[in-house]
Amino acid sequence: MDITIGGKWKKNNMETETKKTTGFIGGKFLPLHLGHVYAIMSASTQVDELYVICSTSEERDREICKRDGIKYIPPEQRLSWLGELLSDLENIKILHLQDFYGITDYNWEKGRDDVRKMIGKPIDFIFSSEYSYKEIFESLYPEAKHVIIDAKRTNVPISATDLRKDLFSHWDKLPNCVRSYFTKRVAIVGTESCGKSTLAKKLAKMYNTEYVEEVGRNYCINHSDKLTVQMFDSIAMDHFLLQEKKARQSSRVLFIDSDAVVTQFYLDMYFPGKKSPMIEEIVKLQQYDLVLYLEPDVKWVDDGLRVTGEDNIRKQNNERLKQMYRDKGIEFVSISGDYNQRFTSAKNLIDKLFKGSEAYLAGR
Repeated sequence: MDITIGGKWKKNNMETETKKTTGFIGGKFLPLHLGHVYAIMSASTQVDELYVICSTSEERDREICKRDGIKYIPPEQRLSWLGELLSDLENIKILHLQDFYGITDYNWEKGRDDVRKMIGKPIDFIFSSEYSYKEIFESLYPEAKHVIIDAKRTNVPISATDLRKDLFSHWDKLPNCVRSYFTKRVAIVGTESCGKSTLAKKLAKMYNTEYVEEVGRNYCINHSDKLTVQMFDSIAMDHFLLQEKKARQSSRVLFIDSDAVVTQFYLDMYFPGKKSPMIEEIVKLQQYDLVLYLEPDVKWVDDGLRVTGEDNIRKQNNERLKQMYRDKGIEFVSISGDYNQRFTSAKNLIDKLFKGSEAYLAGR
C-alpha cells in the first residue's frame, strides 16, 4: 500500500521525494500586459516550478514595434518588468532567450534545444494562450503536456497585437510597472514669469494626471534665494528623479515644469560664466515627447523671487534660453498669446501626441 506523507510517498517502508513538476511559458512580452500576467499566474498554480522565458530578437522586435507604431522595447526593459512583477513569487524563475531571427524565419528546433539547456531538467508542462501552438509544441516536446490558458481572451480581453496598435486606449491592460515606459512626457519651459507652473498644473488637471513641479523654485524658497553653485547640480538631479517617480503615477501623460536646460540657464544667471558638467549630462538623459516653450509676452508678475522684469532684459533672456535649446539640438514649439490661447494651443499639441487613439481621446 502506498501512503503519501507531507509531499512524499512511502512504499515498502522507504520514503522518496515526490517528483516536482516543471513547466514554462514563453513570450516576447512586447509589451508585458495583464493578459500575460493572468497566464503566468494561472500557469504558476499548476506546477511546482515555472520558468517564464522572455524571447527576444532585436531585428524581429524592432520590426514588430515599427509595424504597430510603438517605440522599441529593449530586452533589459522587458526583463526588468518581469523581474519587478514576479520578484515575490518563489516558484517562478525568469529566463532570457535571445536569438537573431526575423519575423518569418524563426528556428523552432534551435529554440527548443536552447530552452531545454536553459531549464536543465525534464519539462512536464508547456503553457500558452494559442491553439495554433498545439501541433508544434506536441512535436517539439513530446514528453510535455501543452496547456492552453484563456485562448479566447475572456479573462483579459486583449492581445499584444491589438494593444500595440492602440496602446493608450487600452491603458488599463498595462501593469503599473509598464505604464511609465510609455507615458508621454511634456516639458513646459521658458524664462521666469511666463506661466510655466500654472499651465503645468492646469494641464495635469485637464488630463487627470500628474505634473512635476519646478524643484529650483523650492530651493529658492527654502534658502531665501541664496543658492550655491553646488545646489544647482542637486536641483537638476532632484528634478530628474522626480520625473521618474511621477511617471509611474501618471495616466498616459506627464507634465514637467522646467527642465535641466532651464537649470543650466539659471546657474549662469546666478553665477555668470559657470557651467555644470553634471547638468549637461542630465540634459542628455532627459527625453521628452514634446517641449512647449512659453514666450514671455504675458505680464511679468513679481512674486518676491523674480528679478528680470524689464522688457528688454526679458527679451534678451528669452533669446539666450532659446538659443541654448537650439545649440543642444532640442526641438521645441513656441506658444504665445494670453493665458487662454496658451492653454488651448498646448491642449491641441498634446492631443496630437495621441493621434490614432481616438477611443482614448473620445473618452477623456
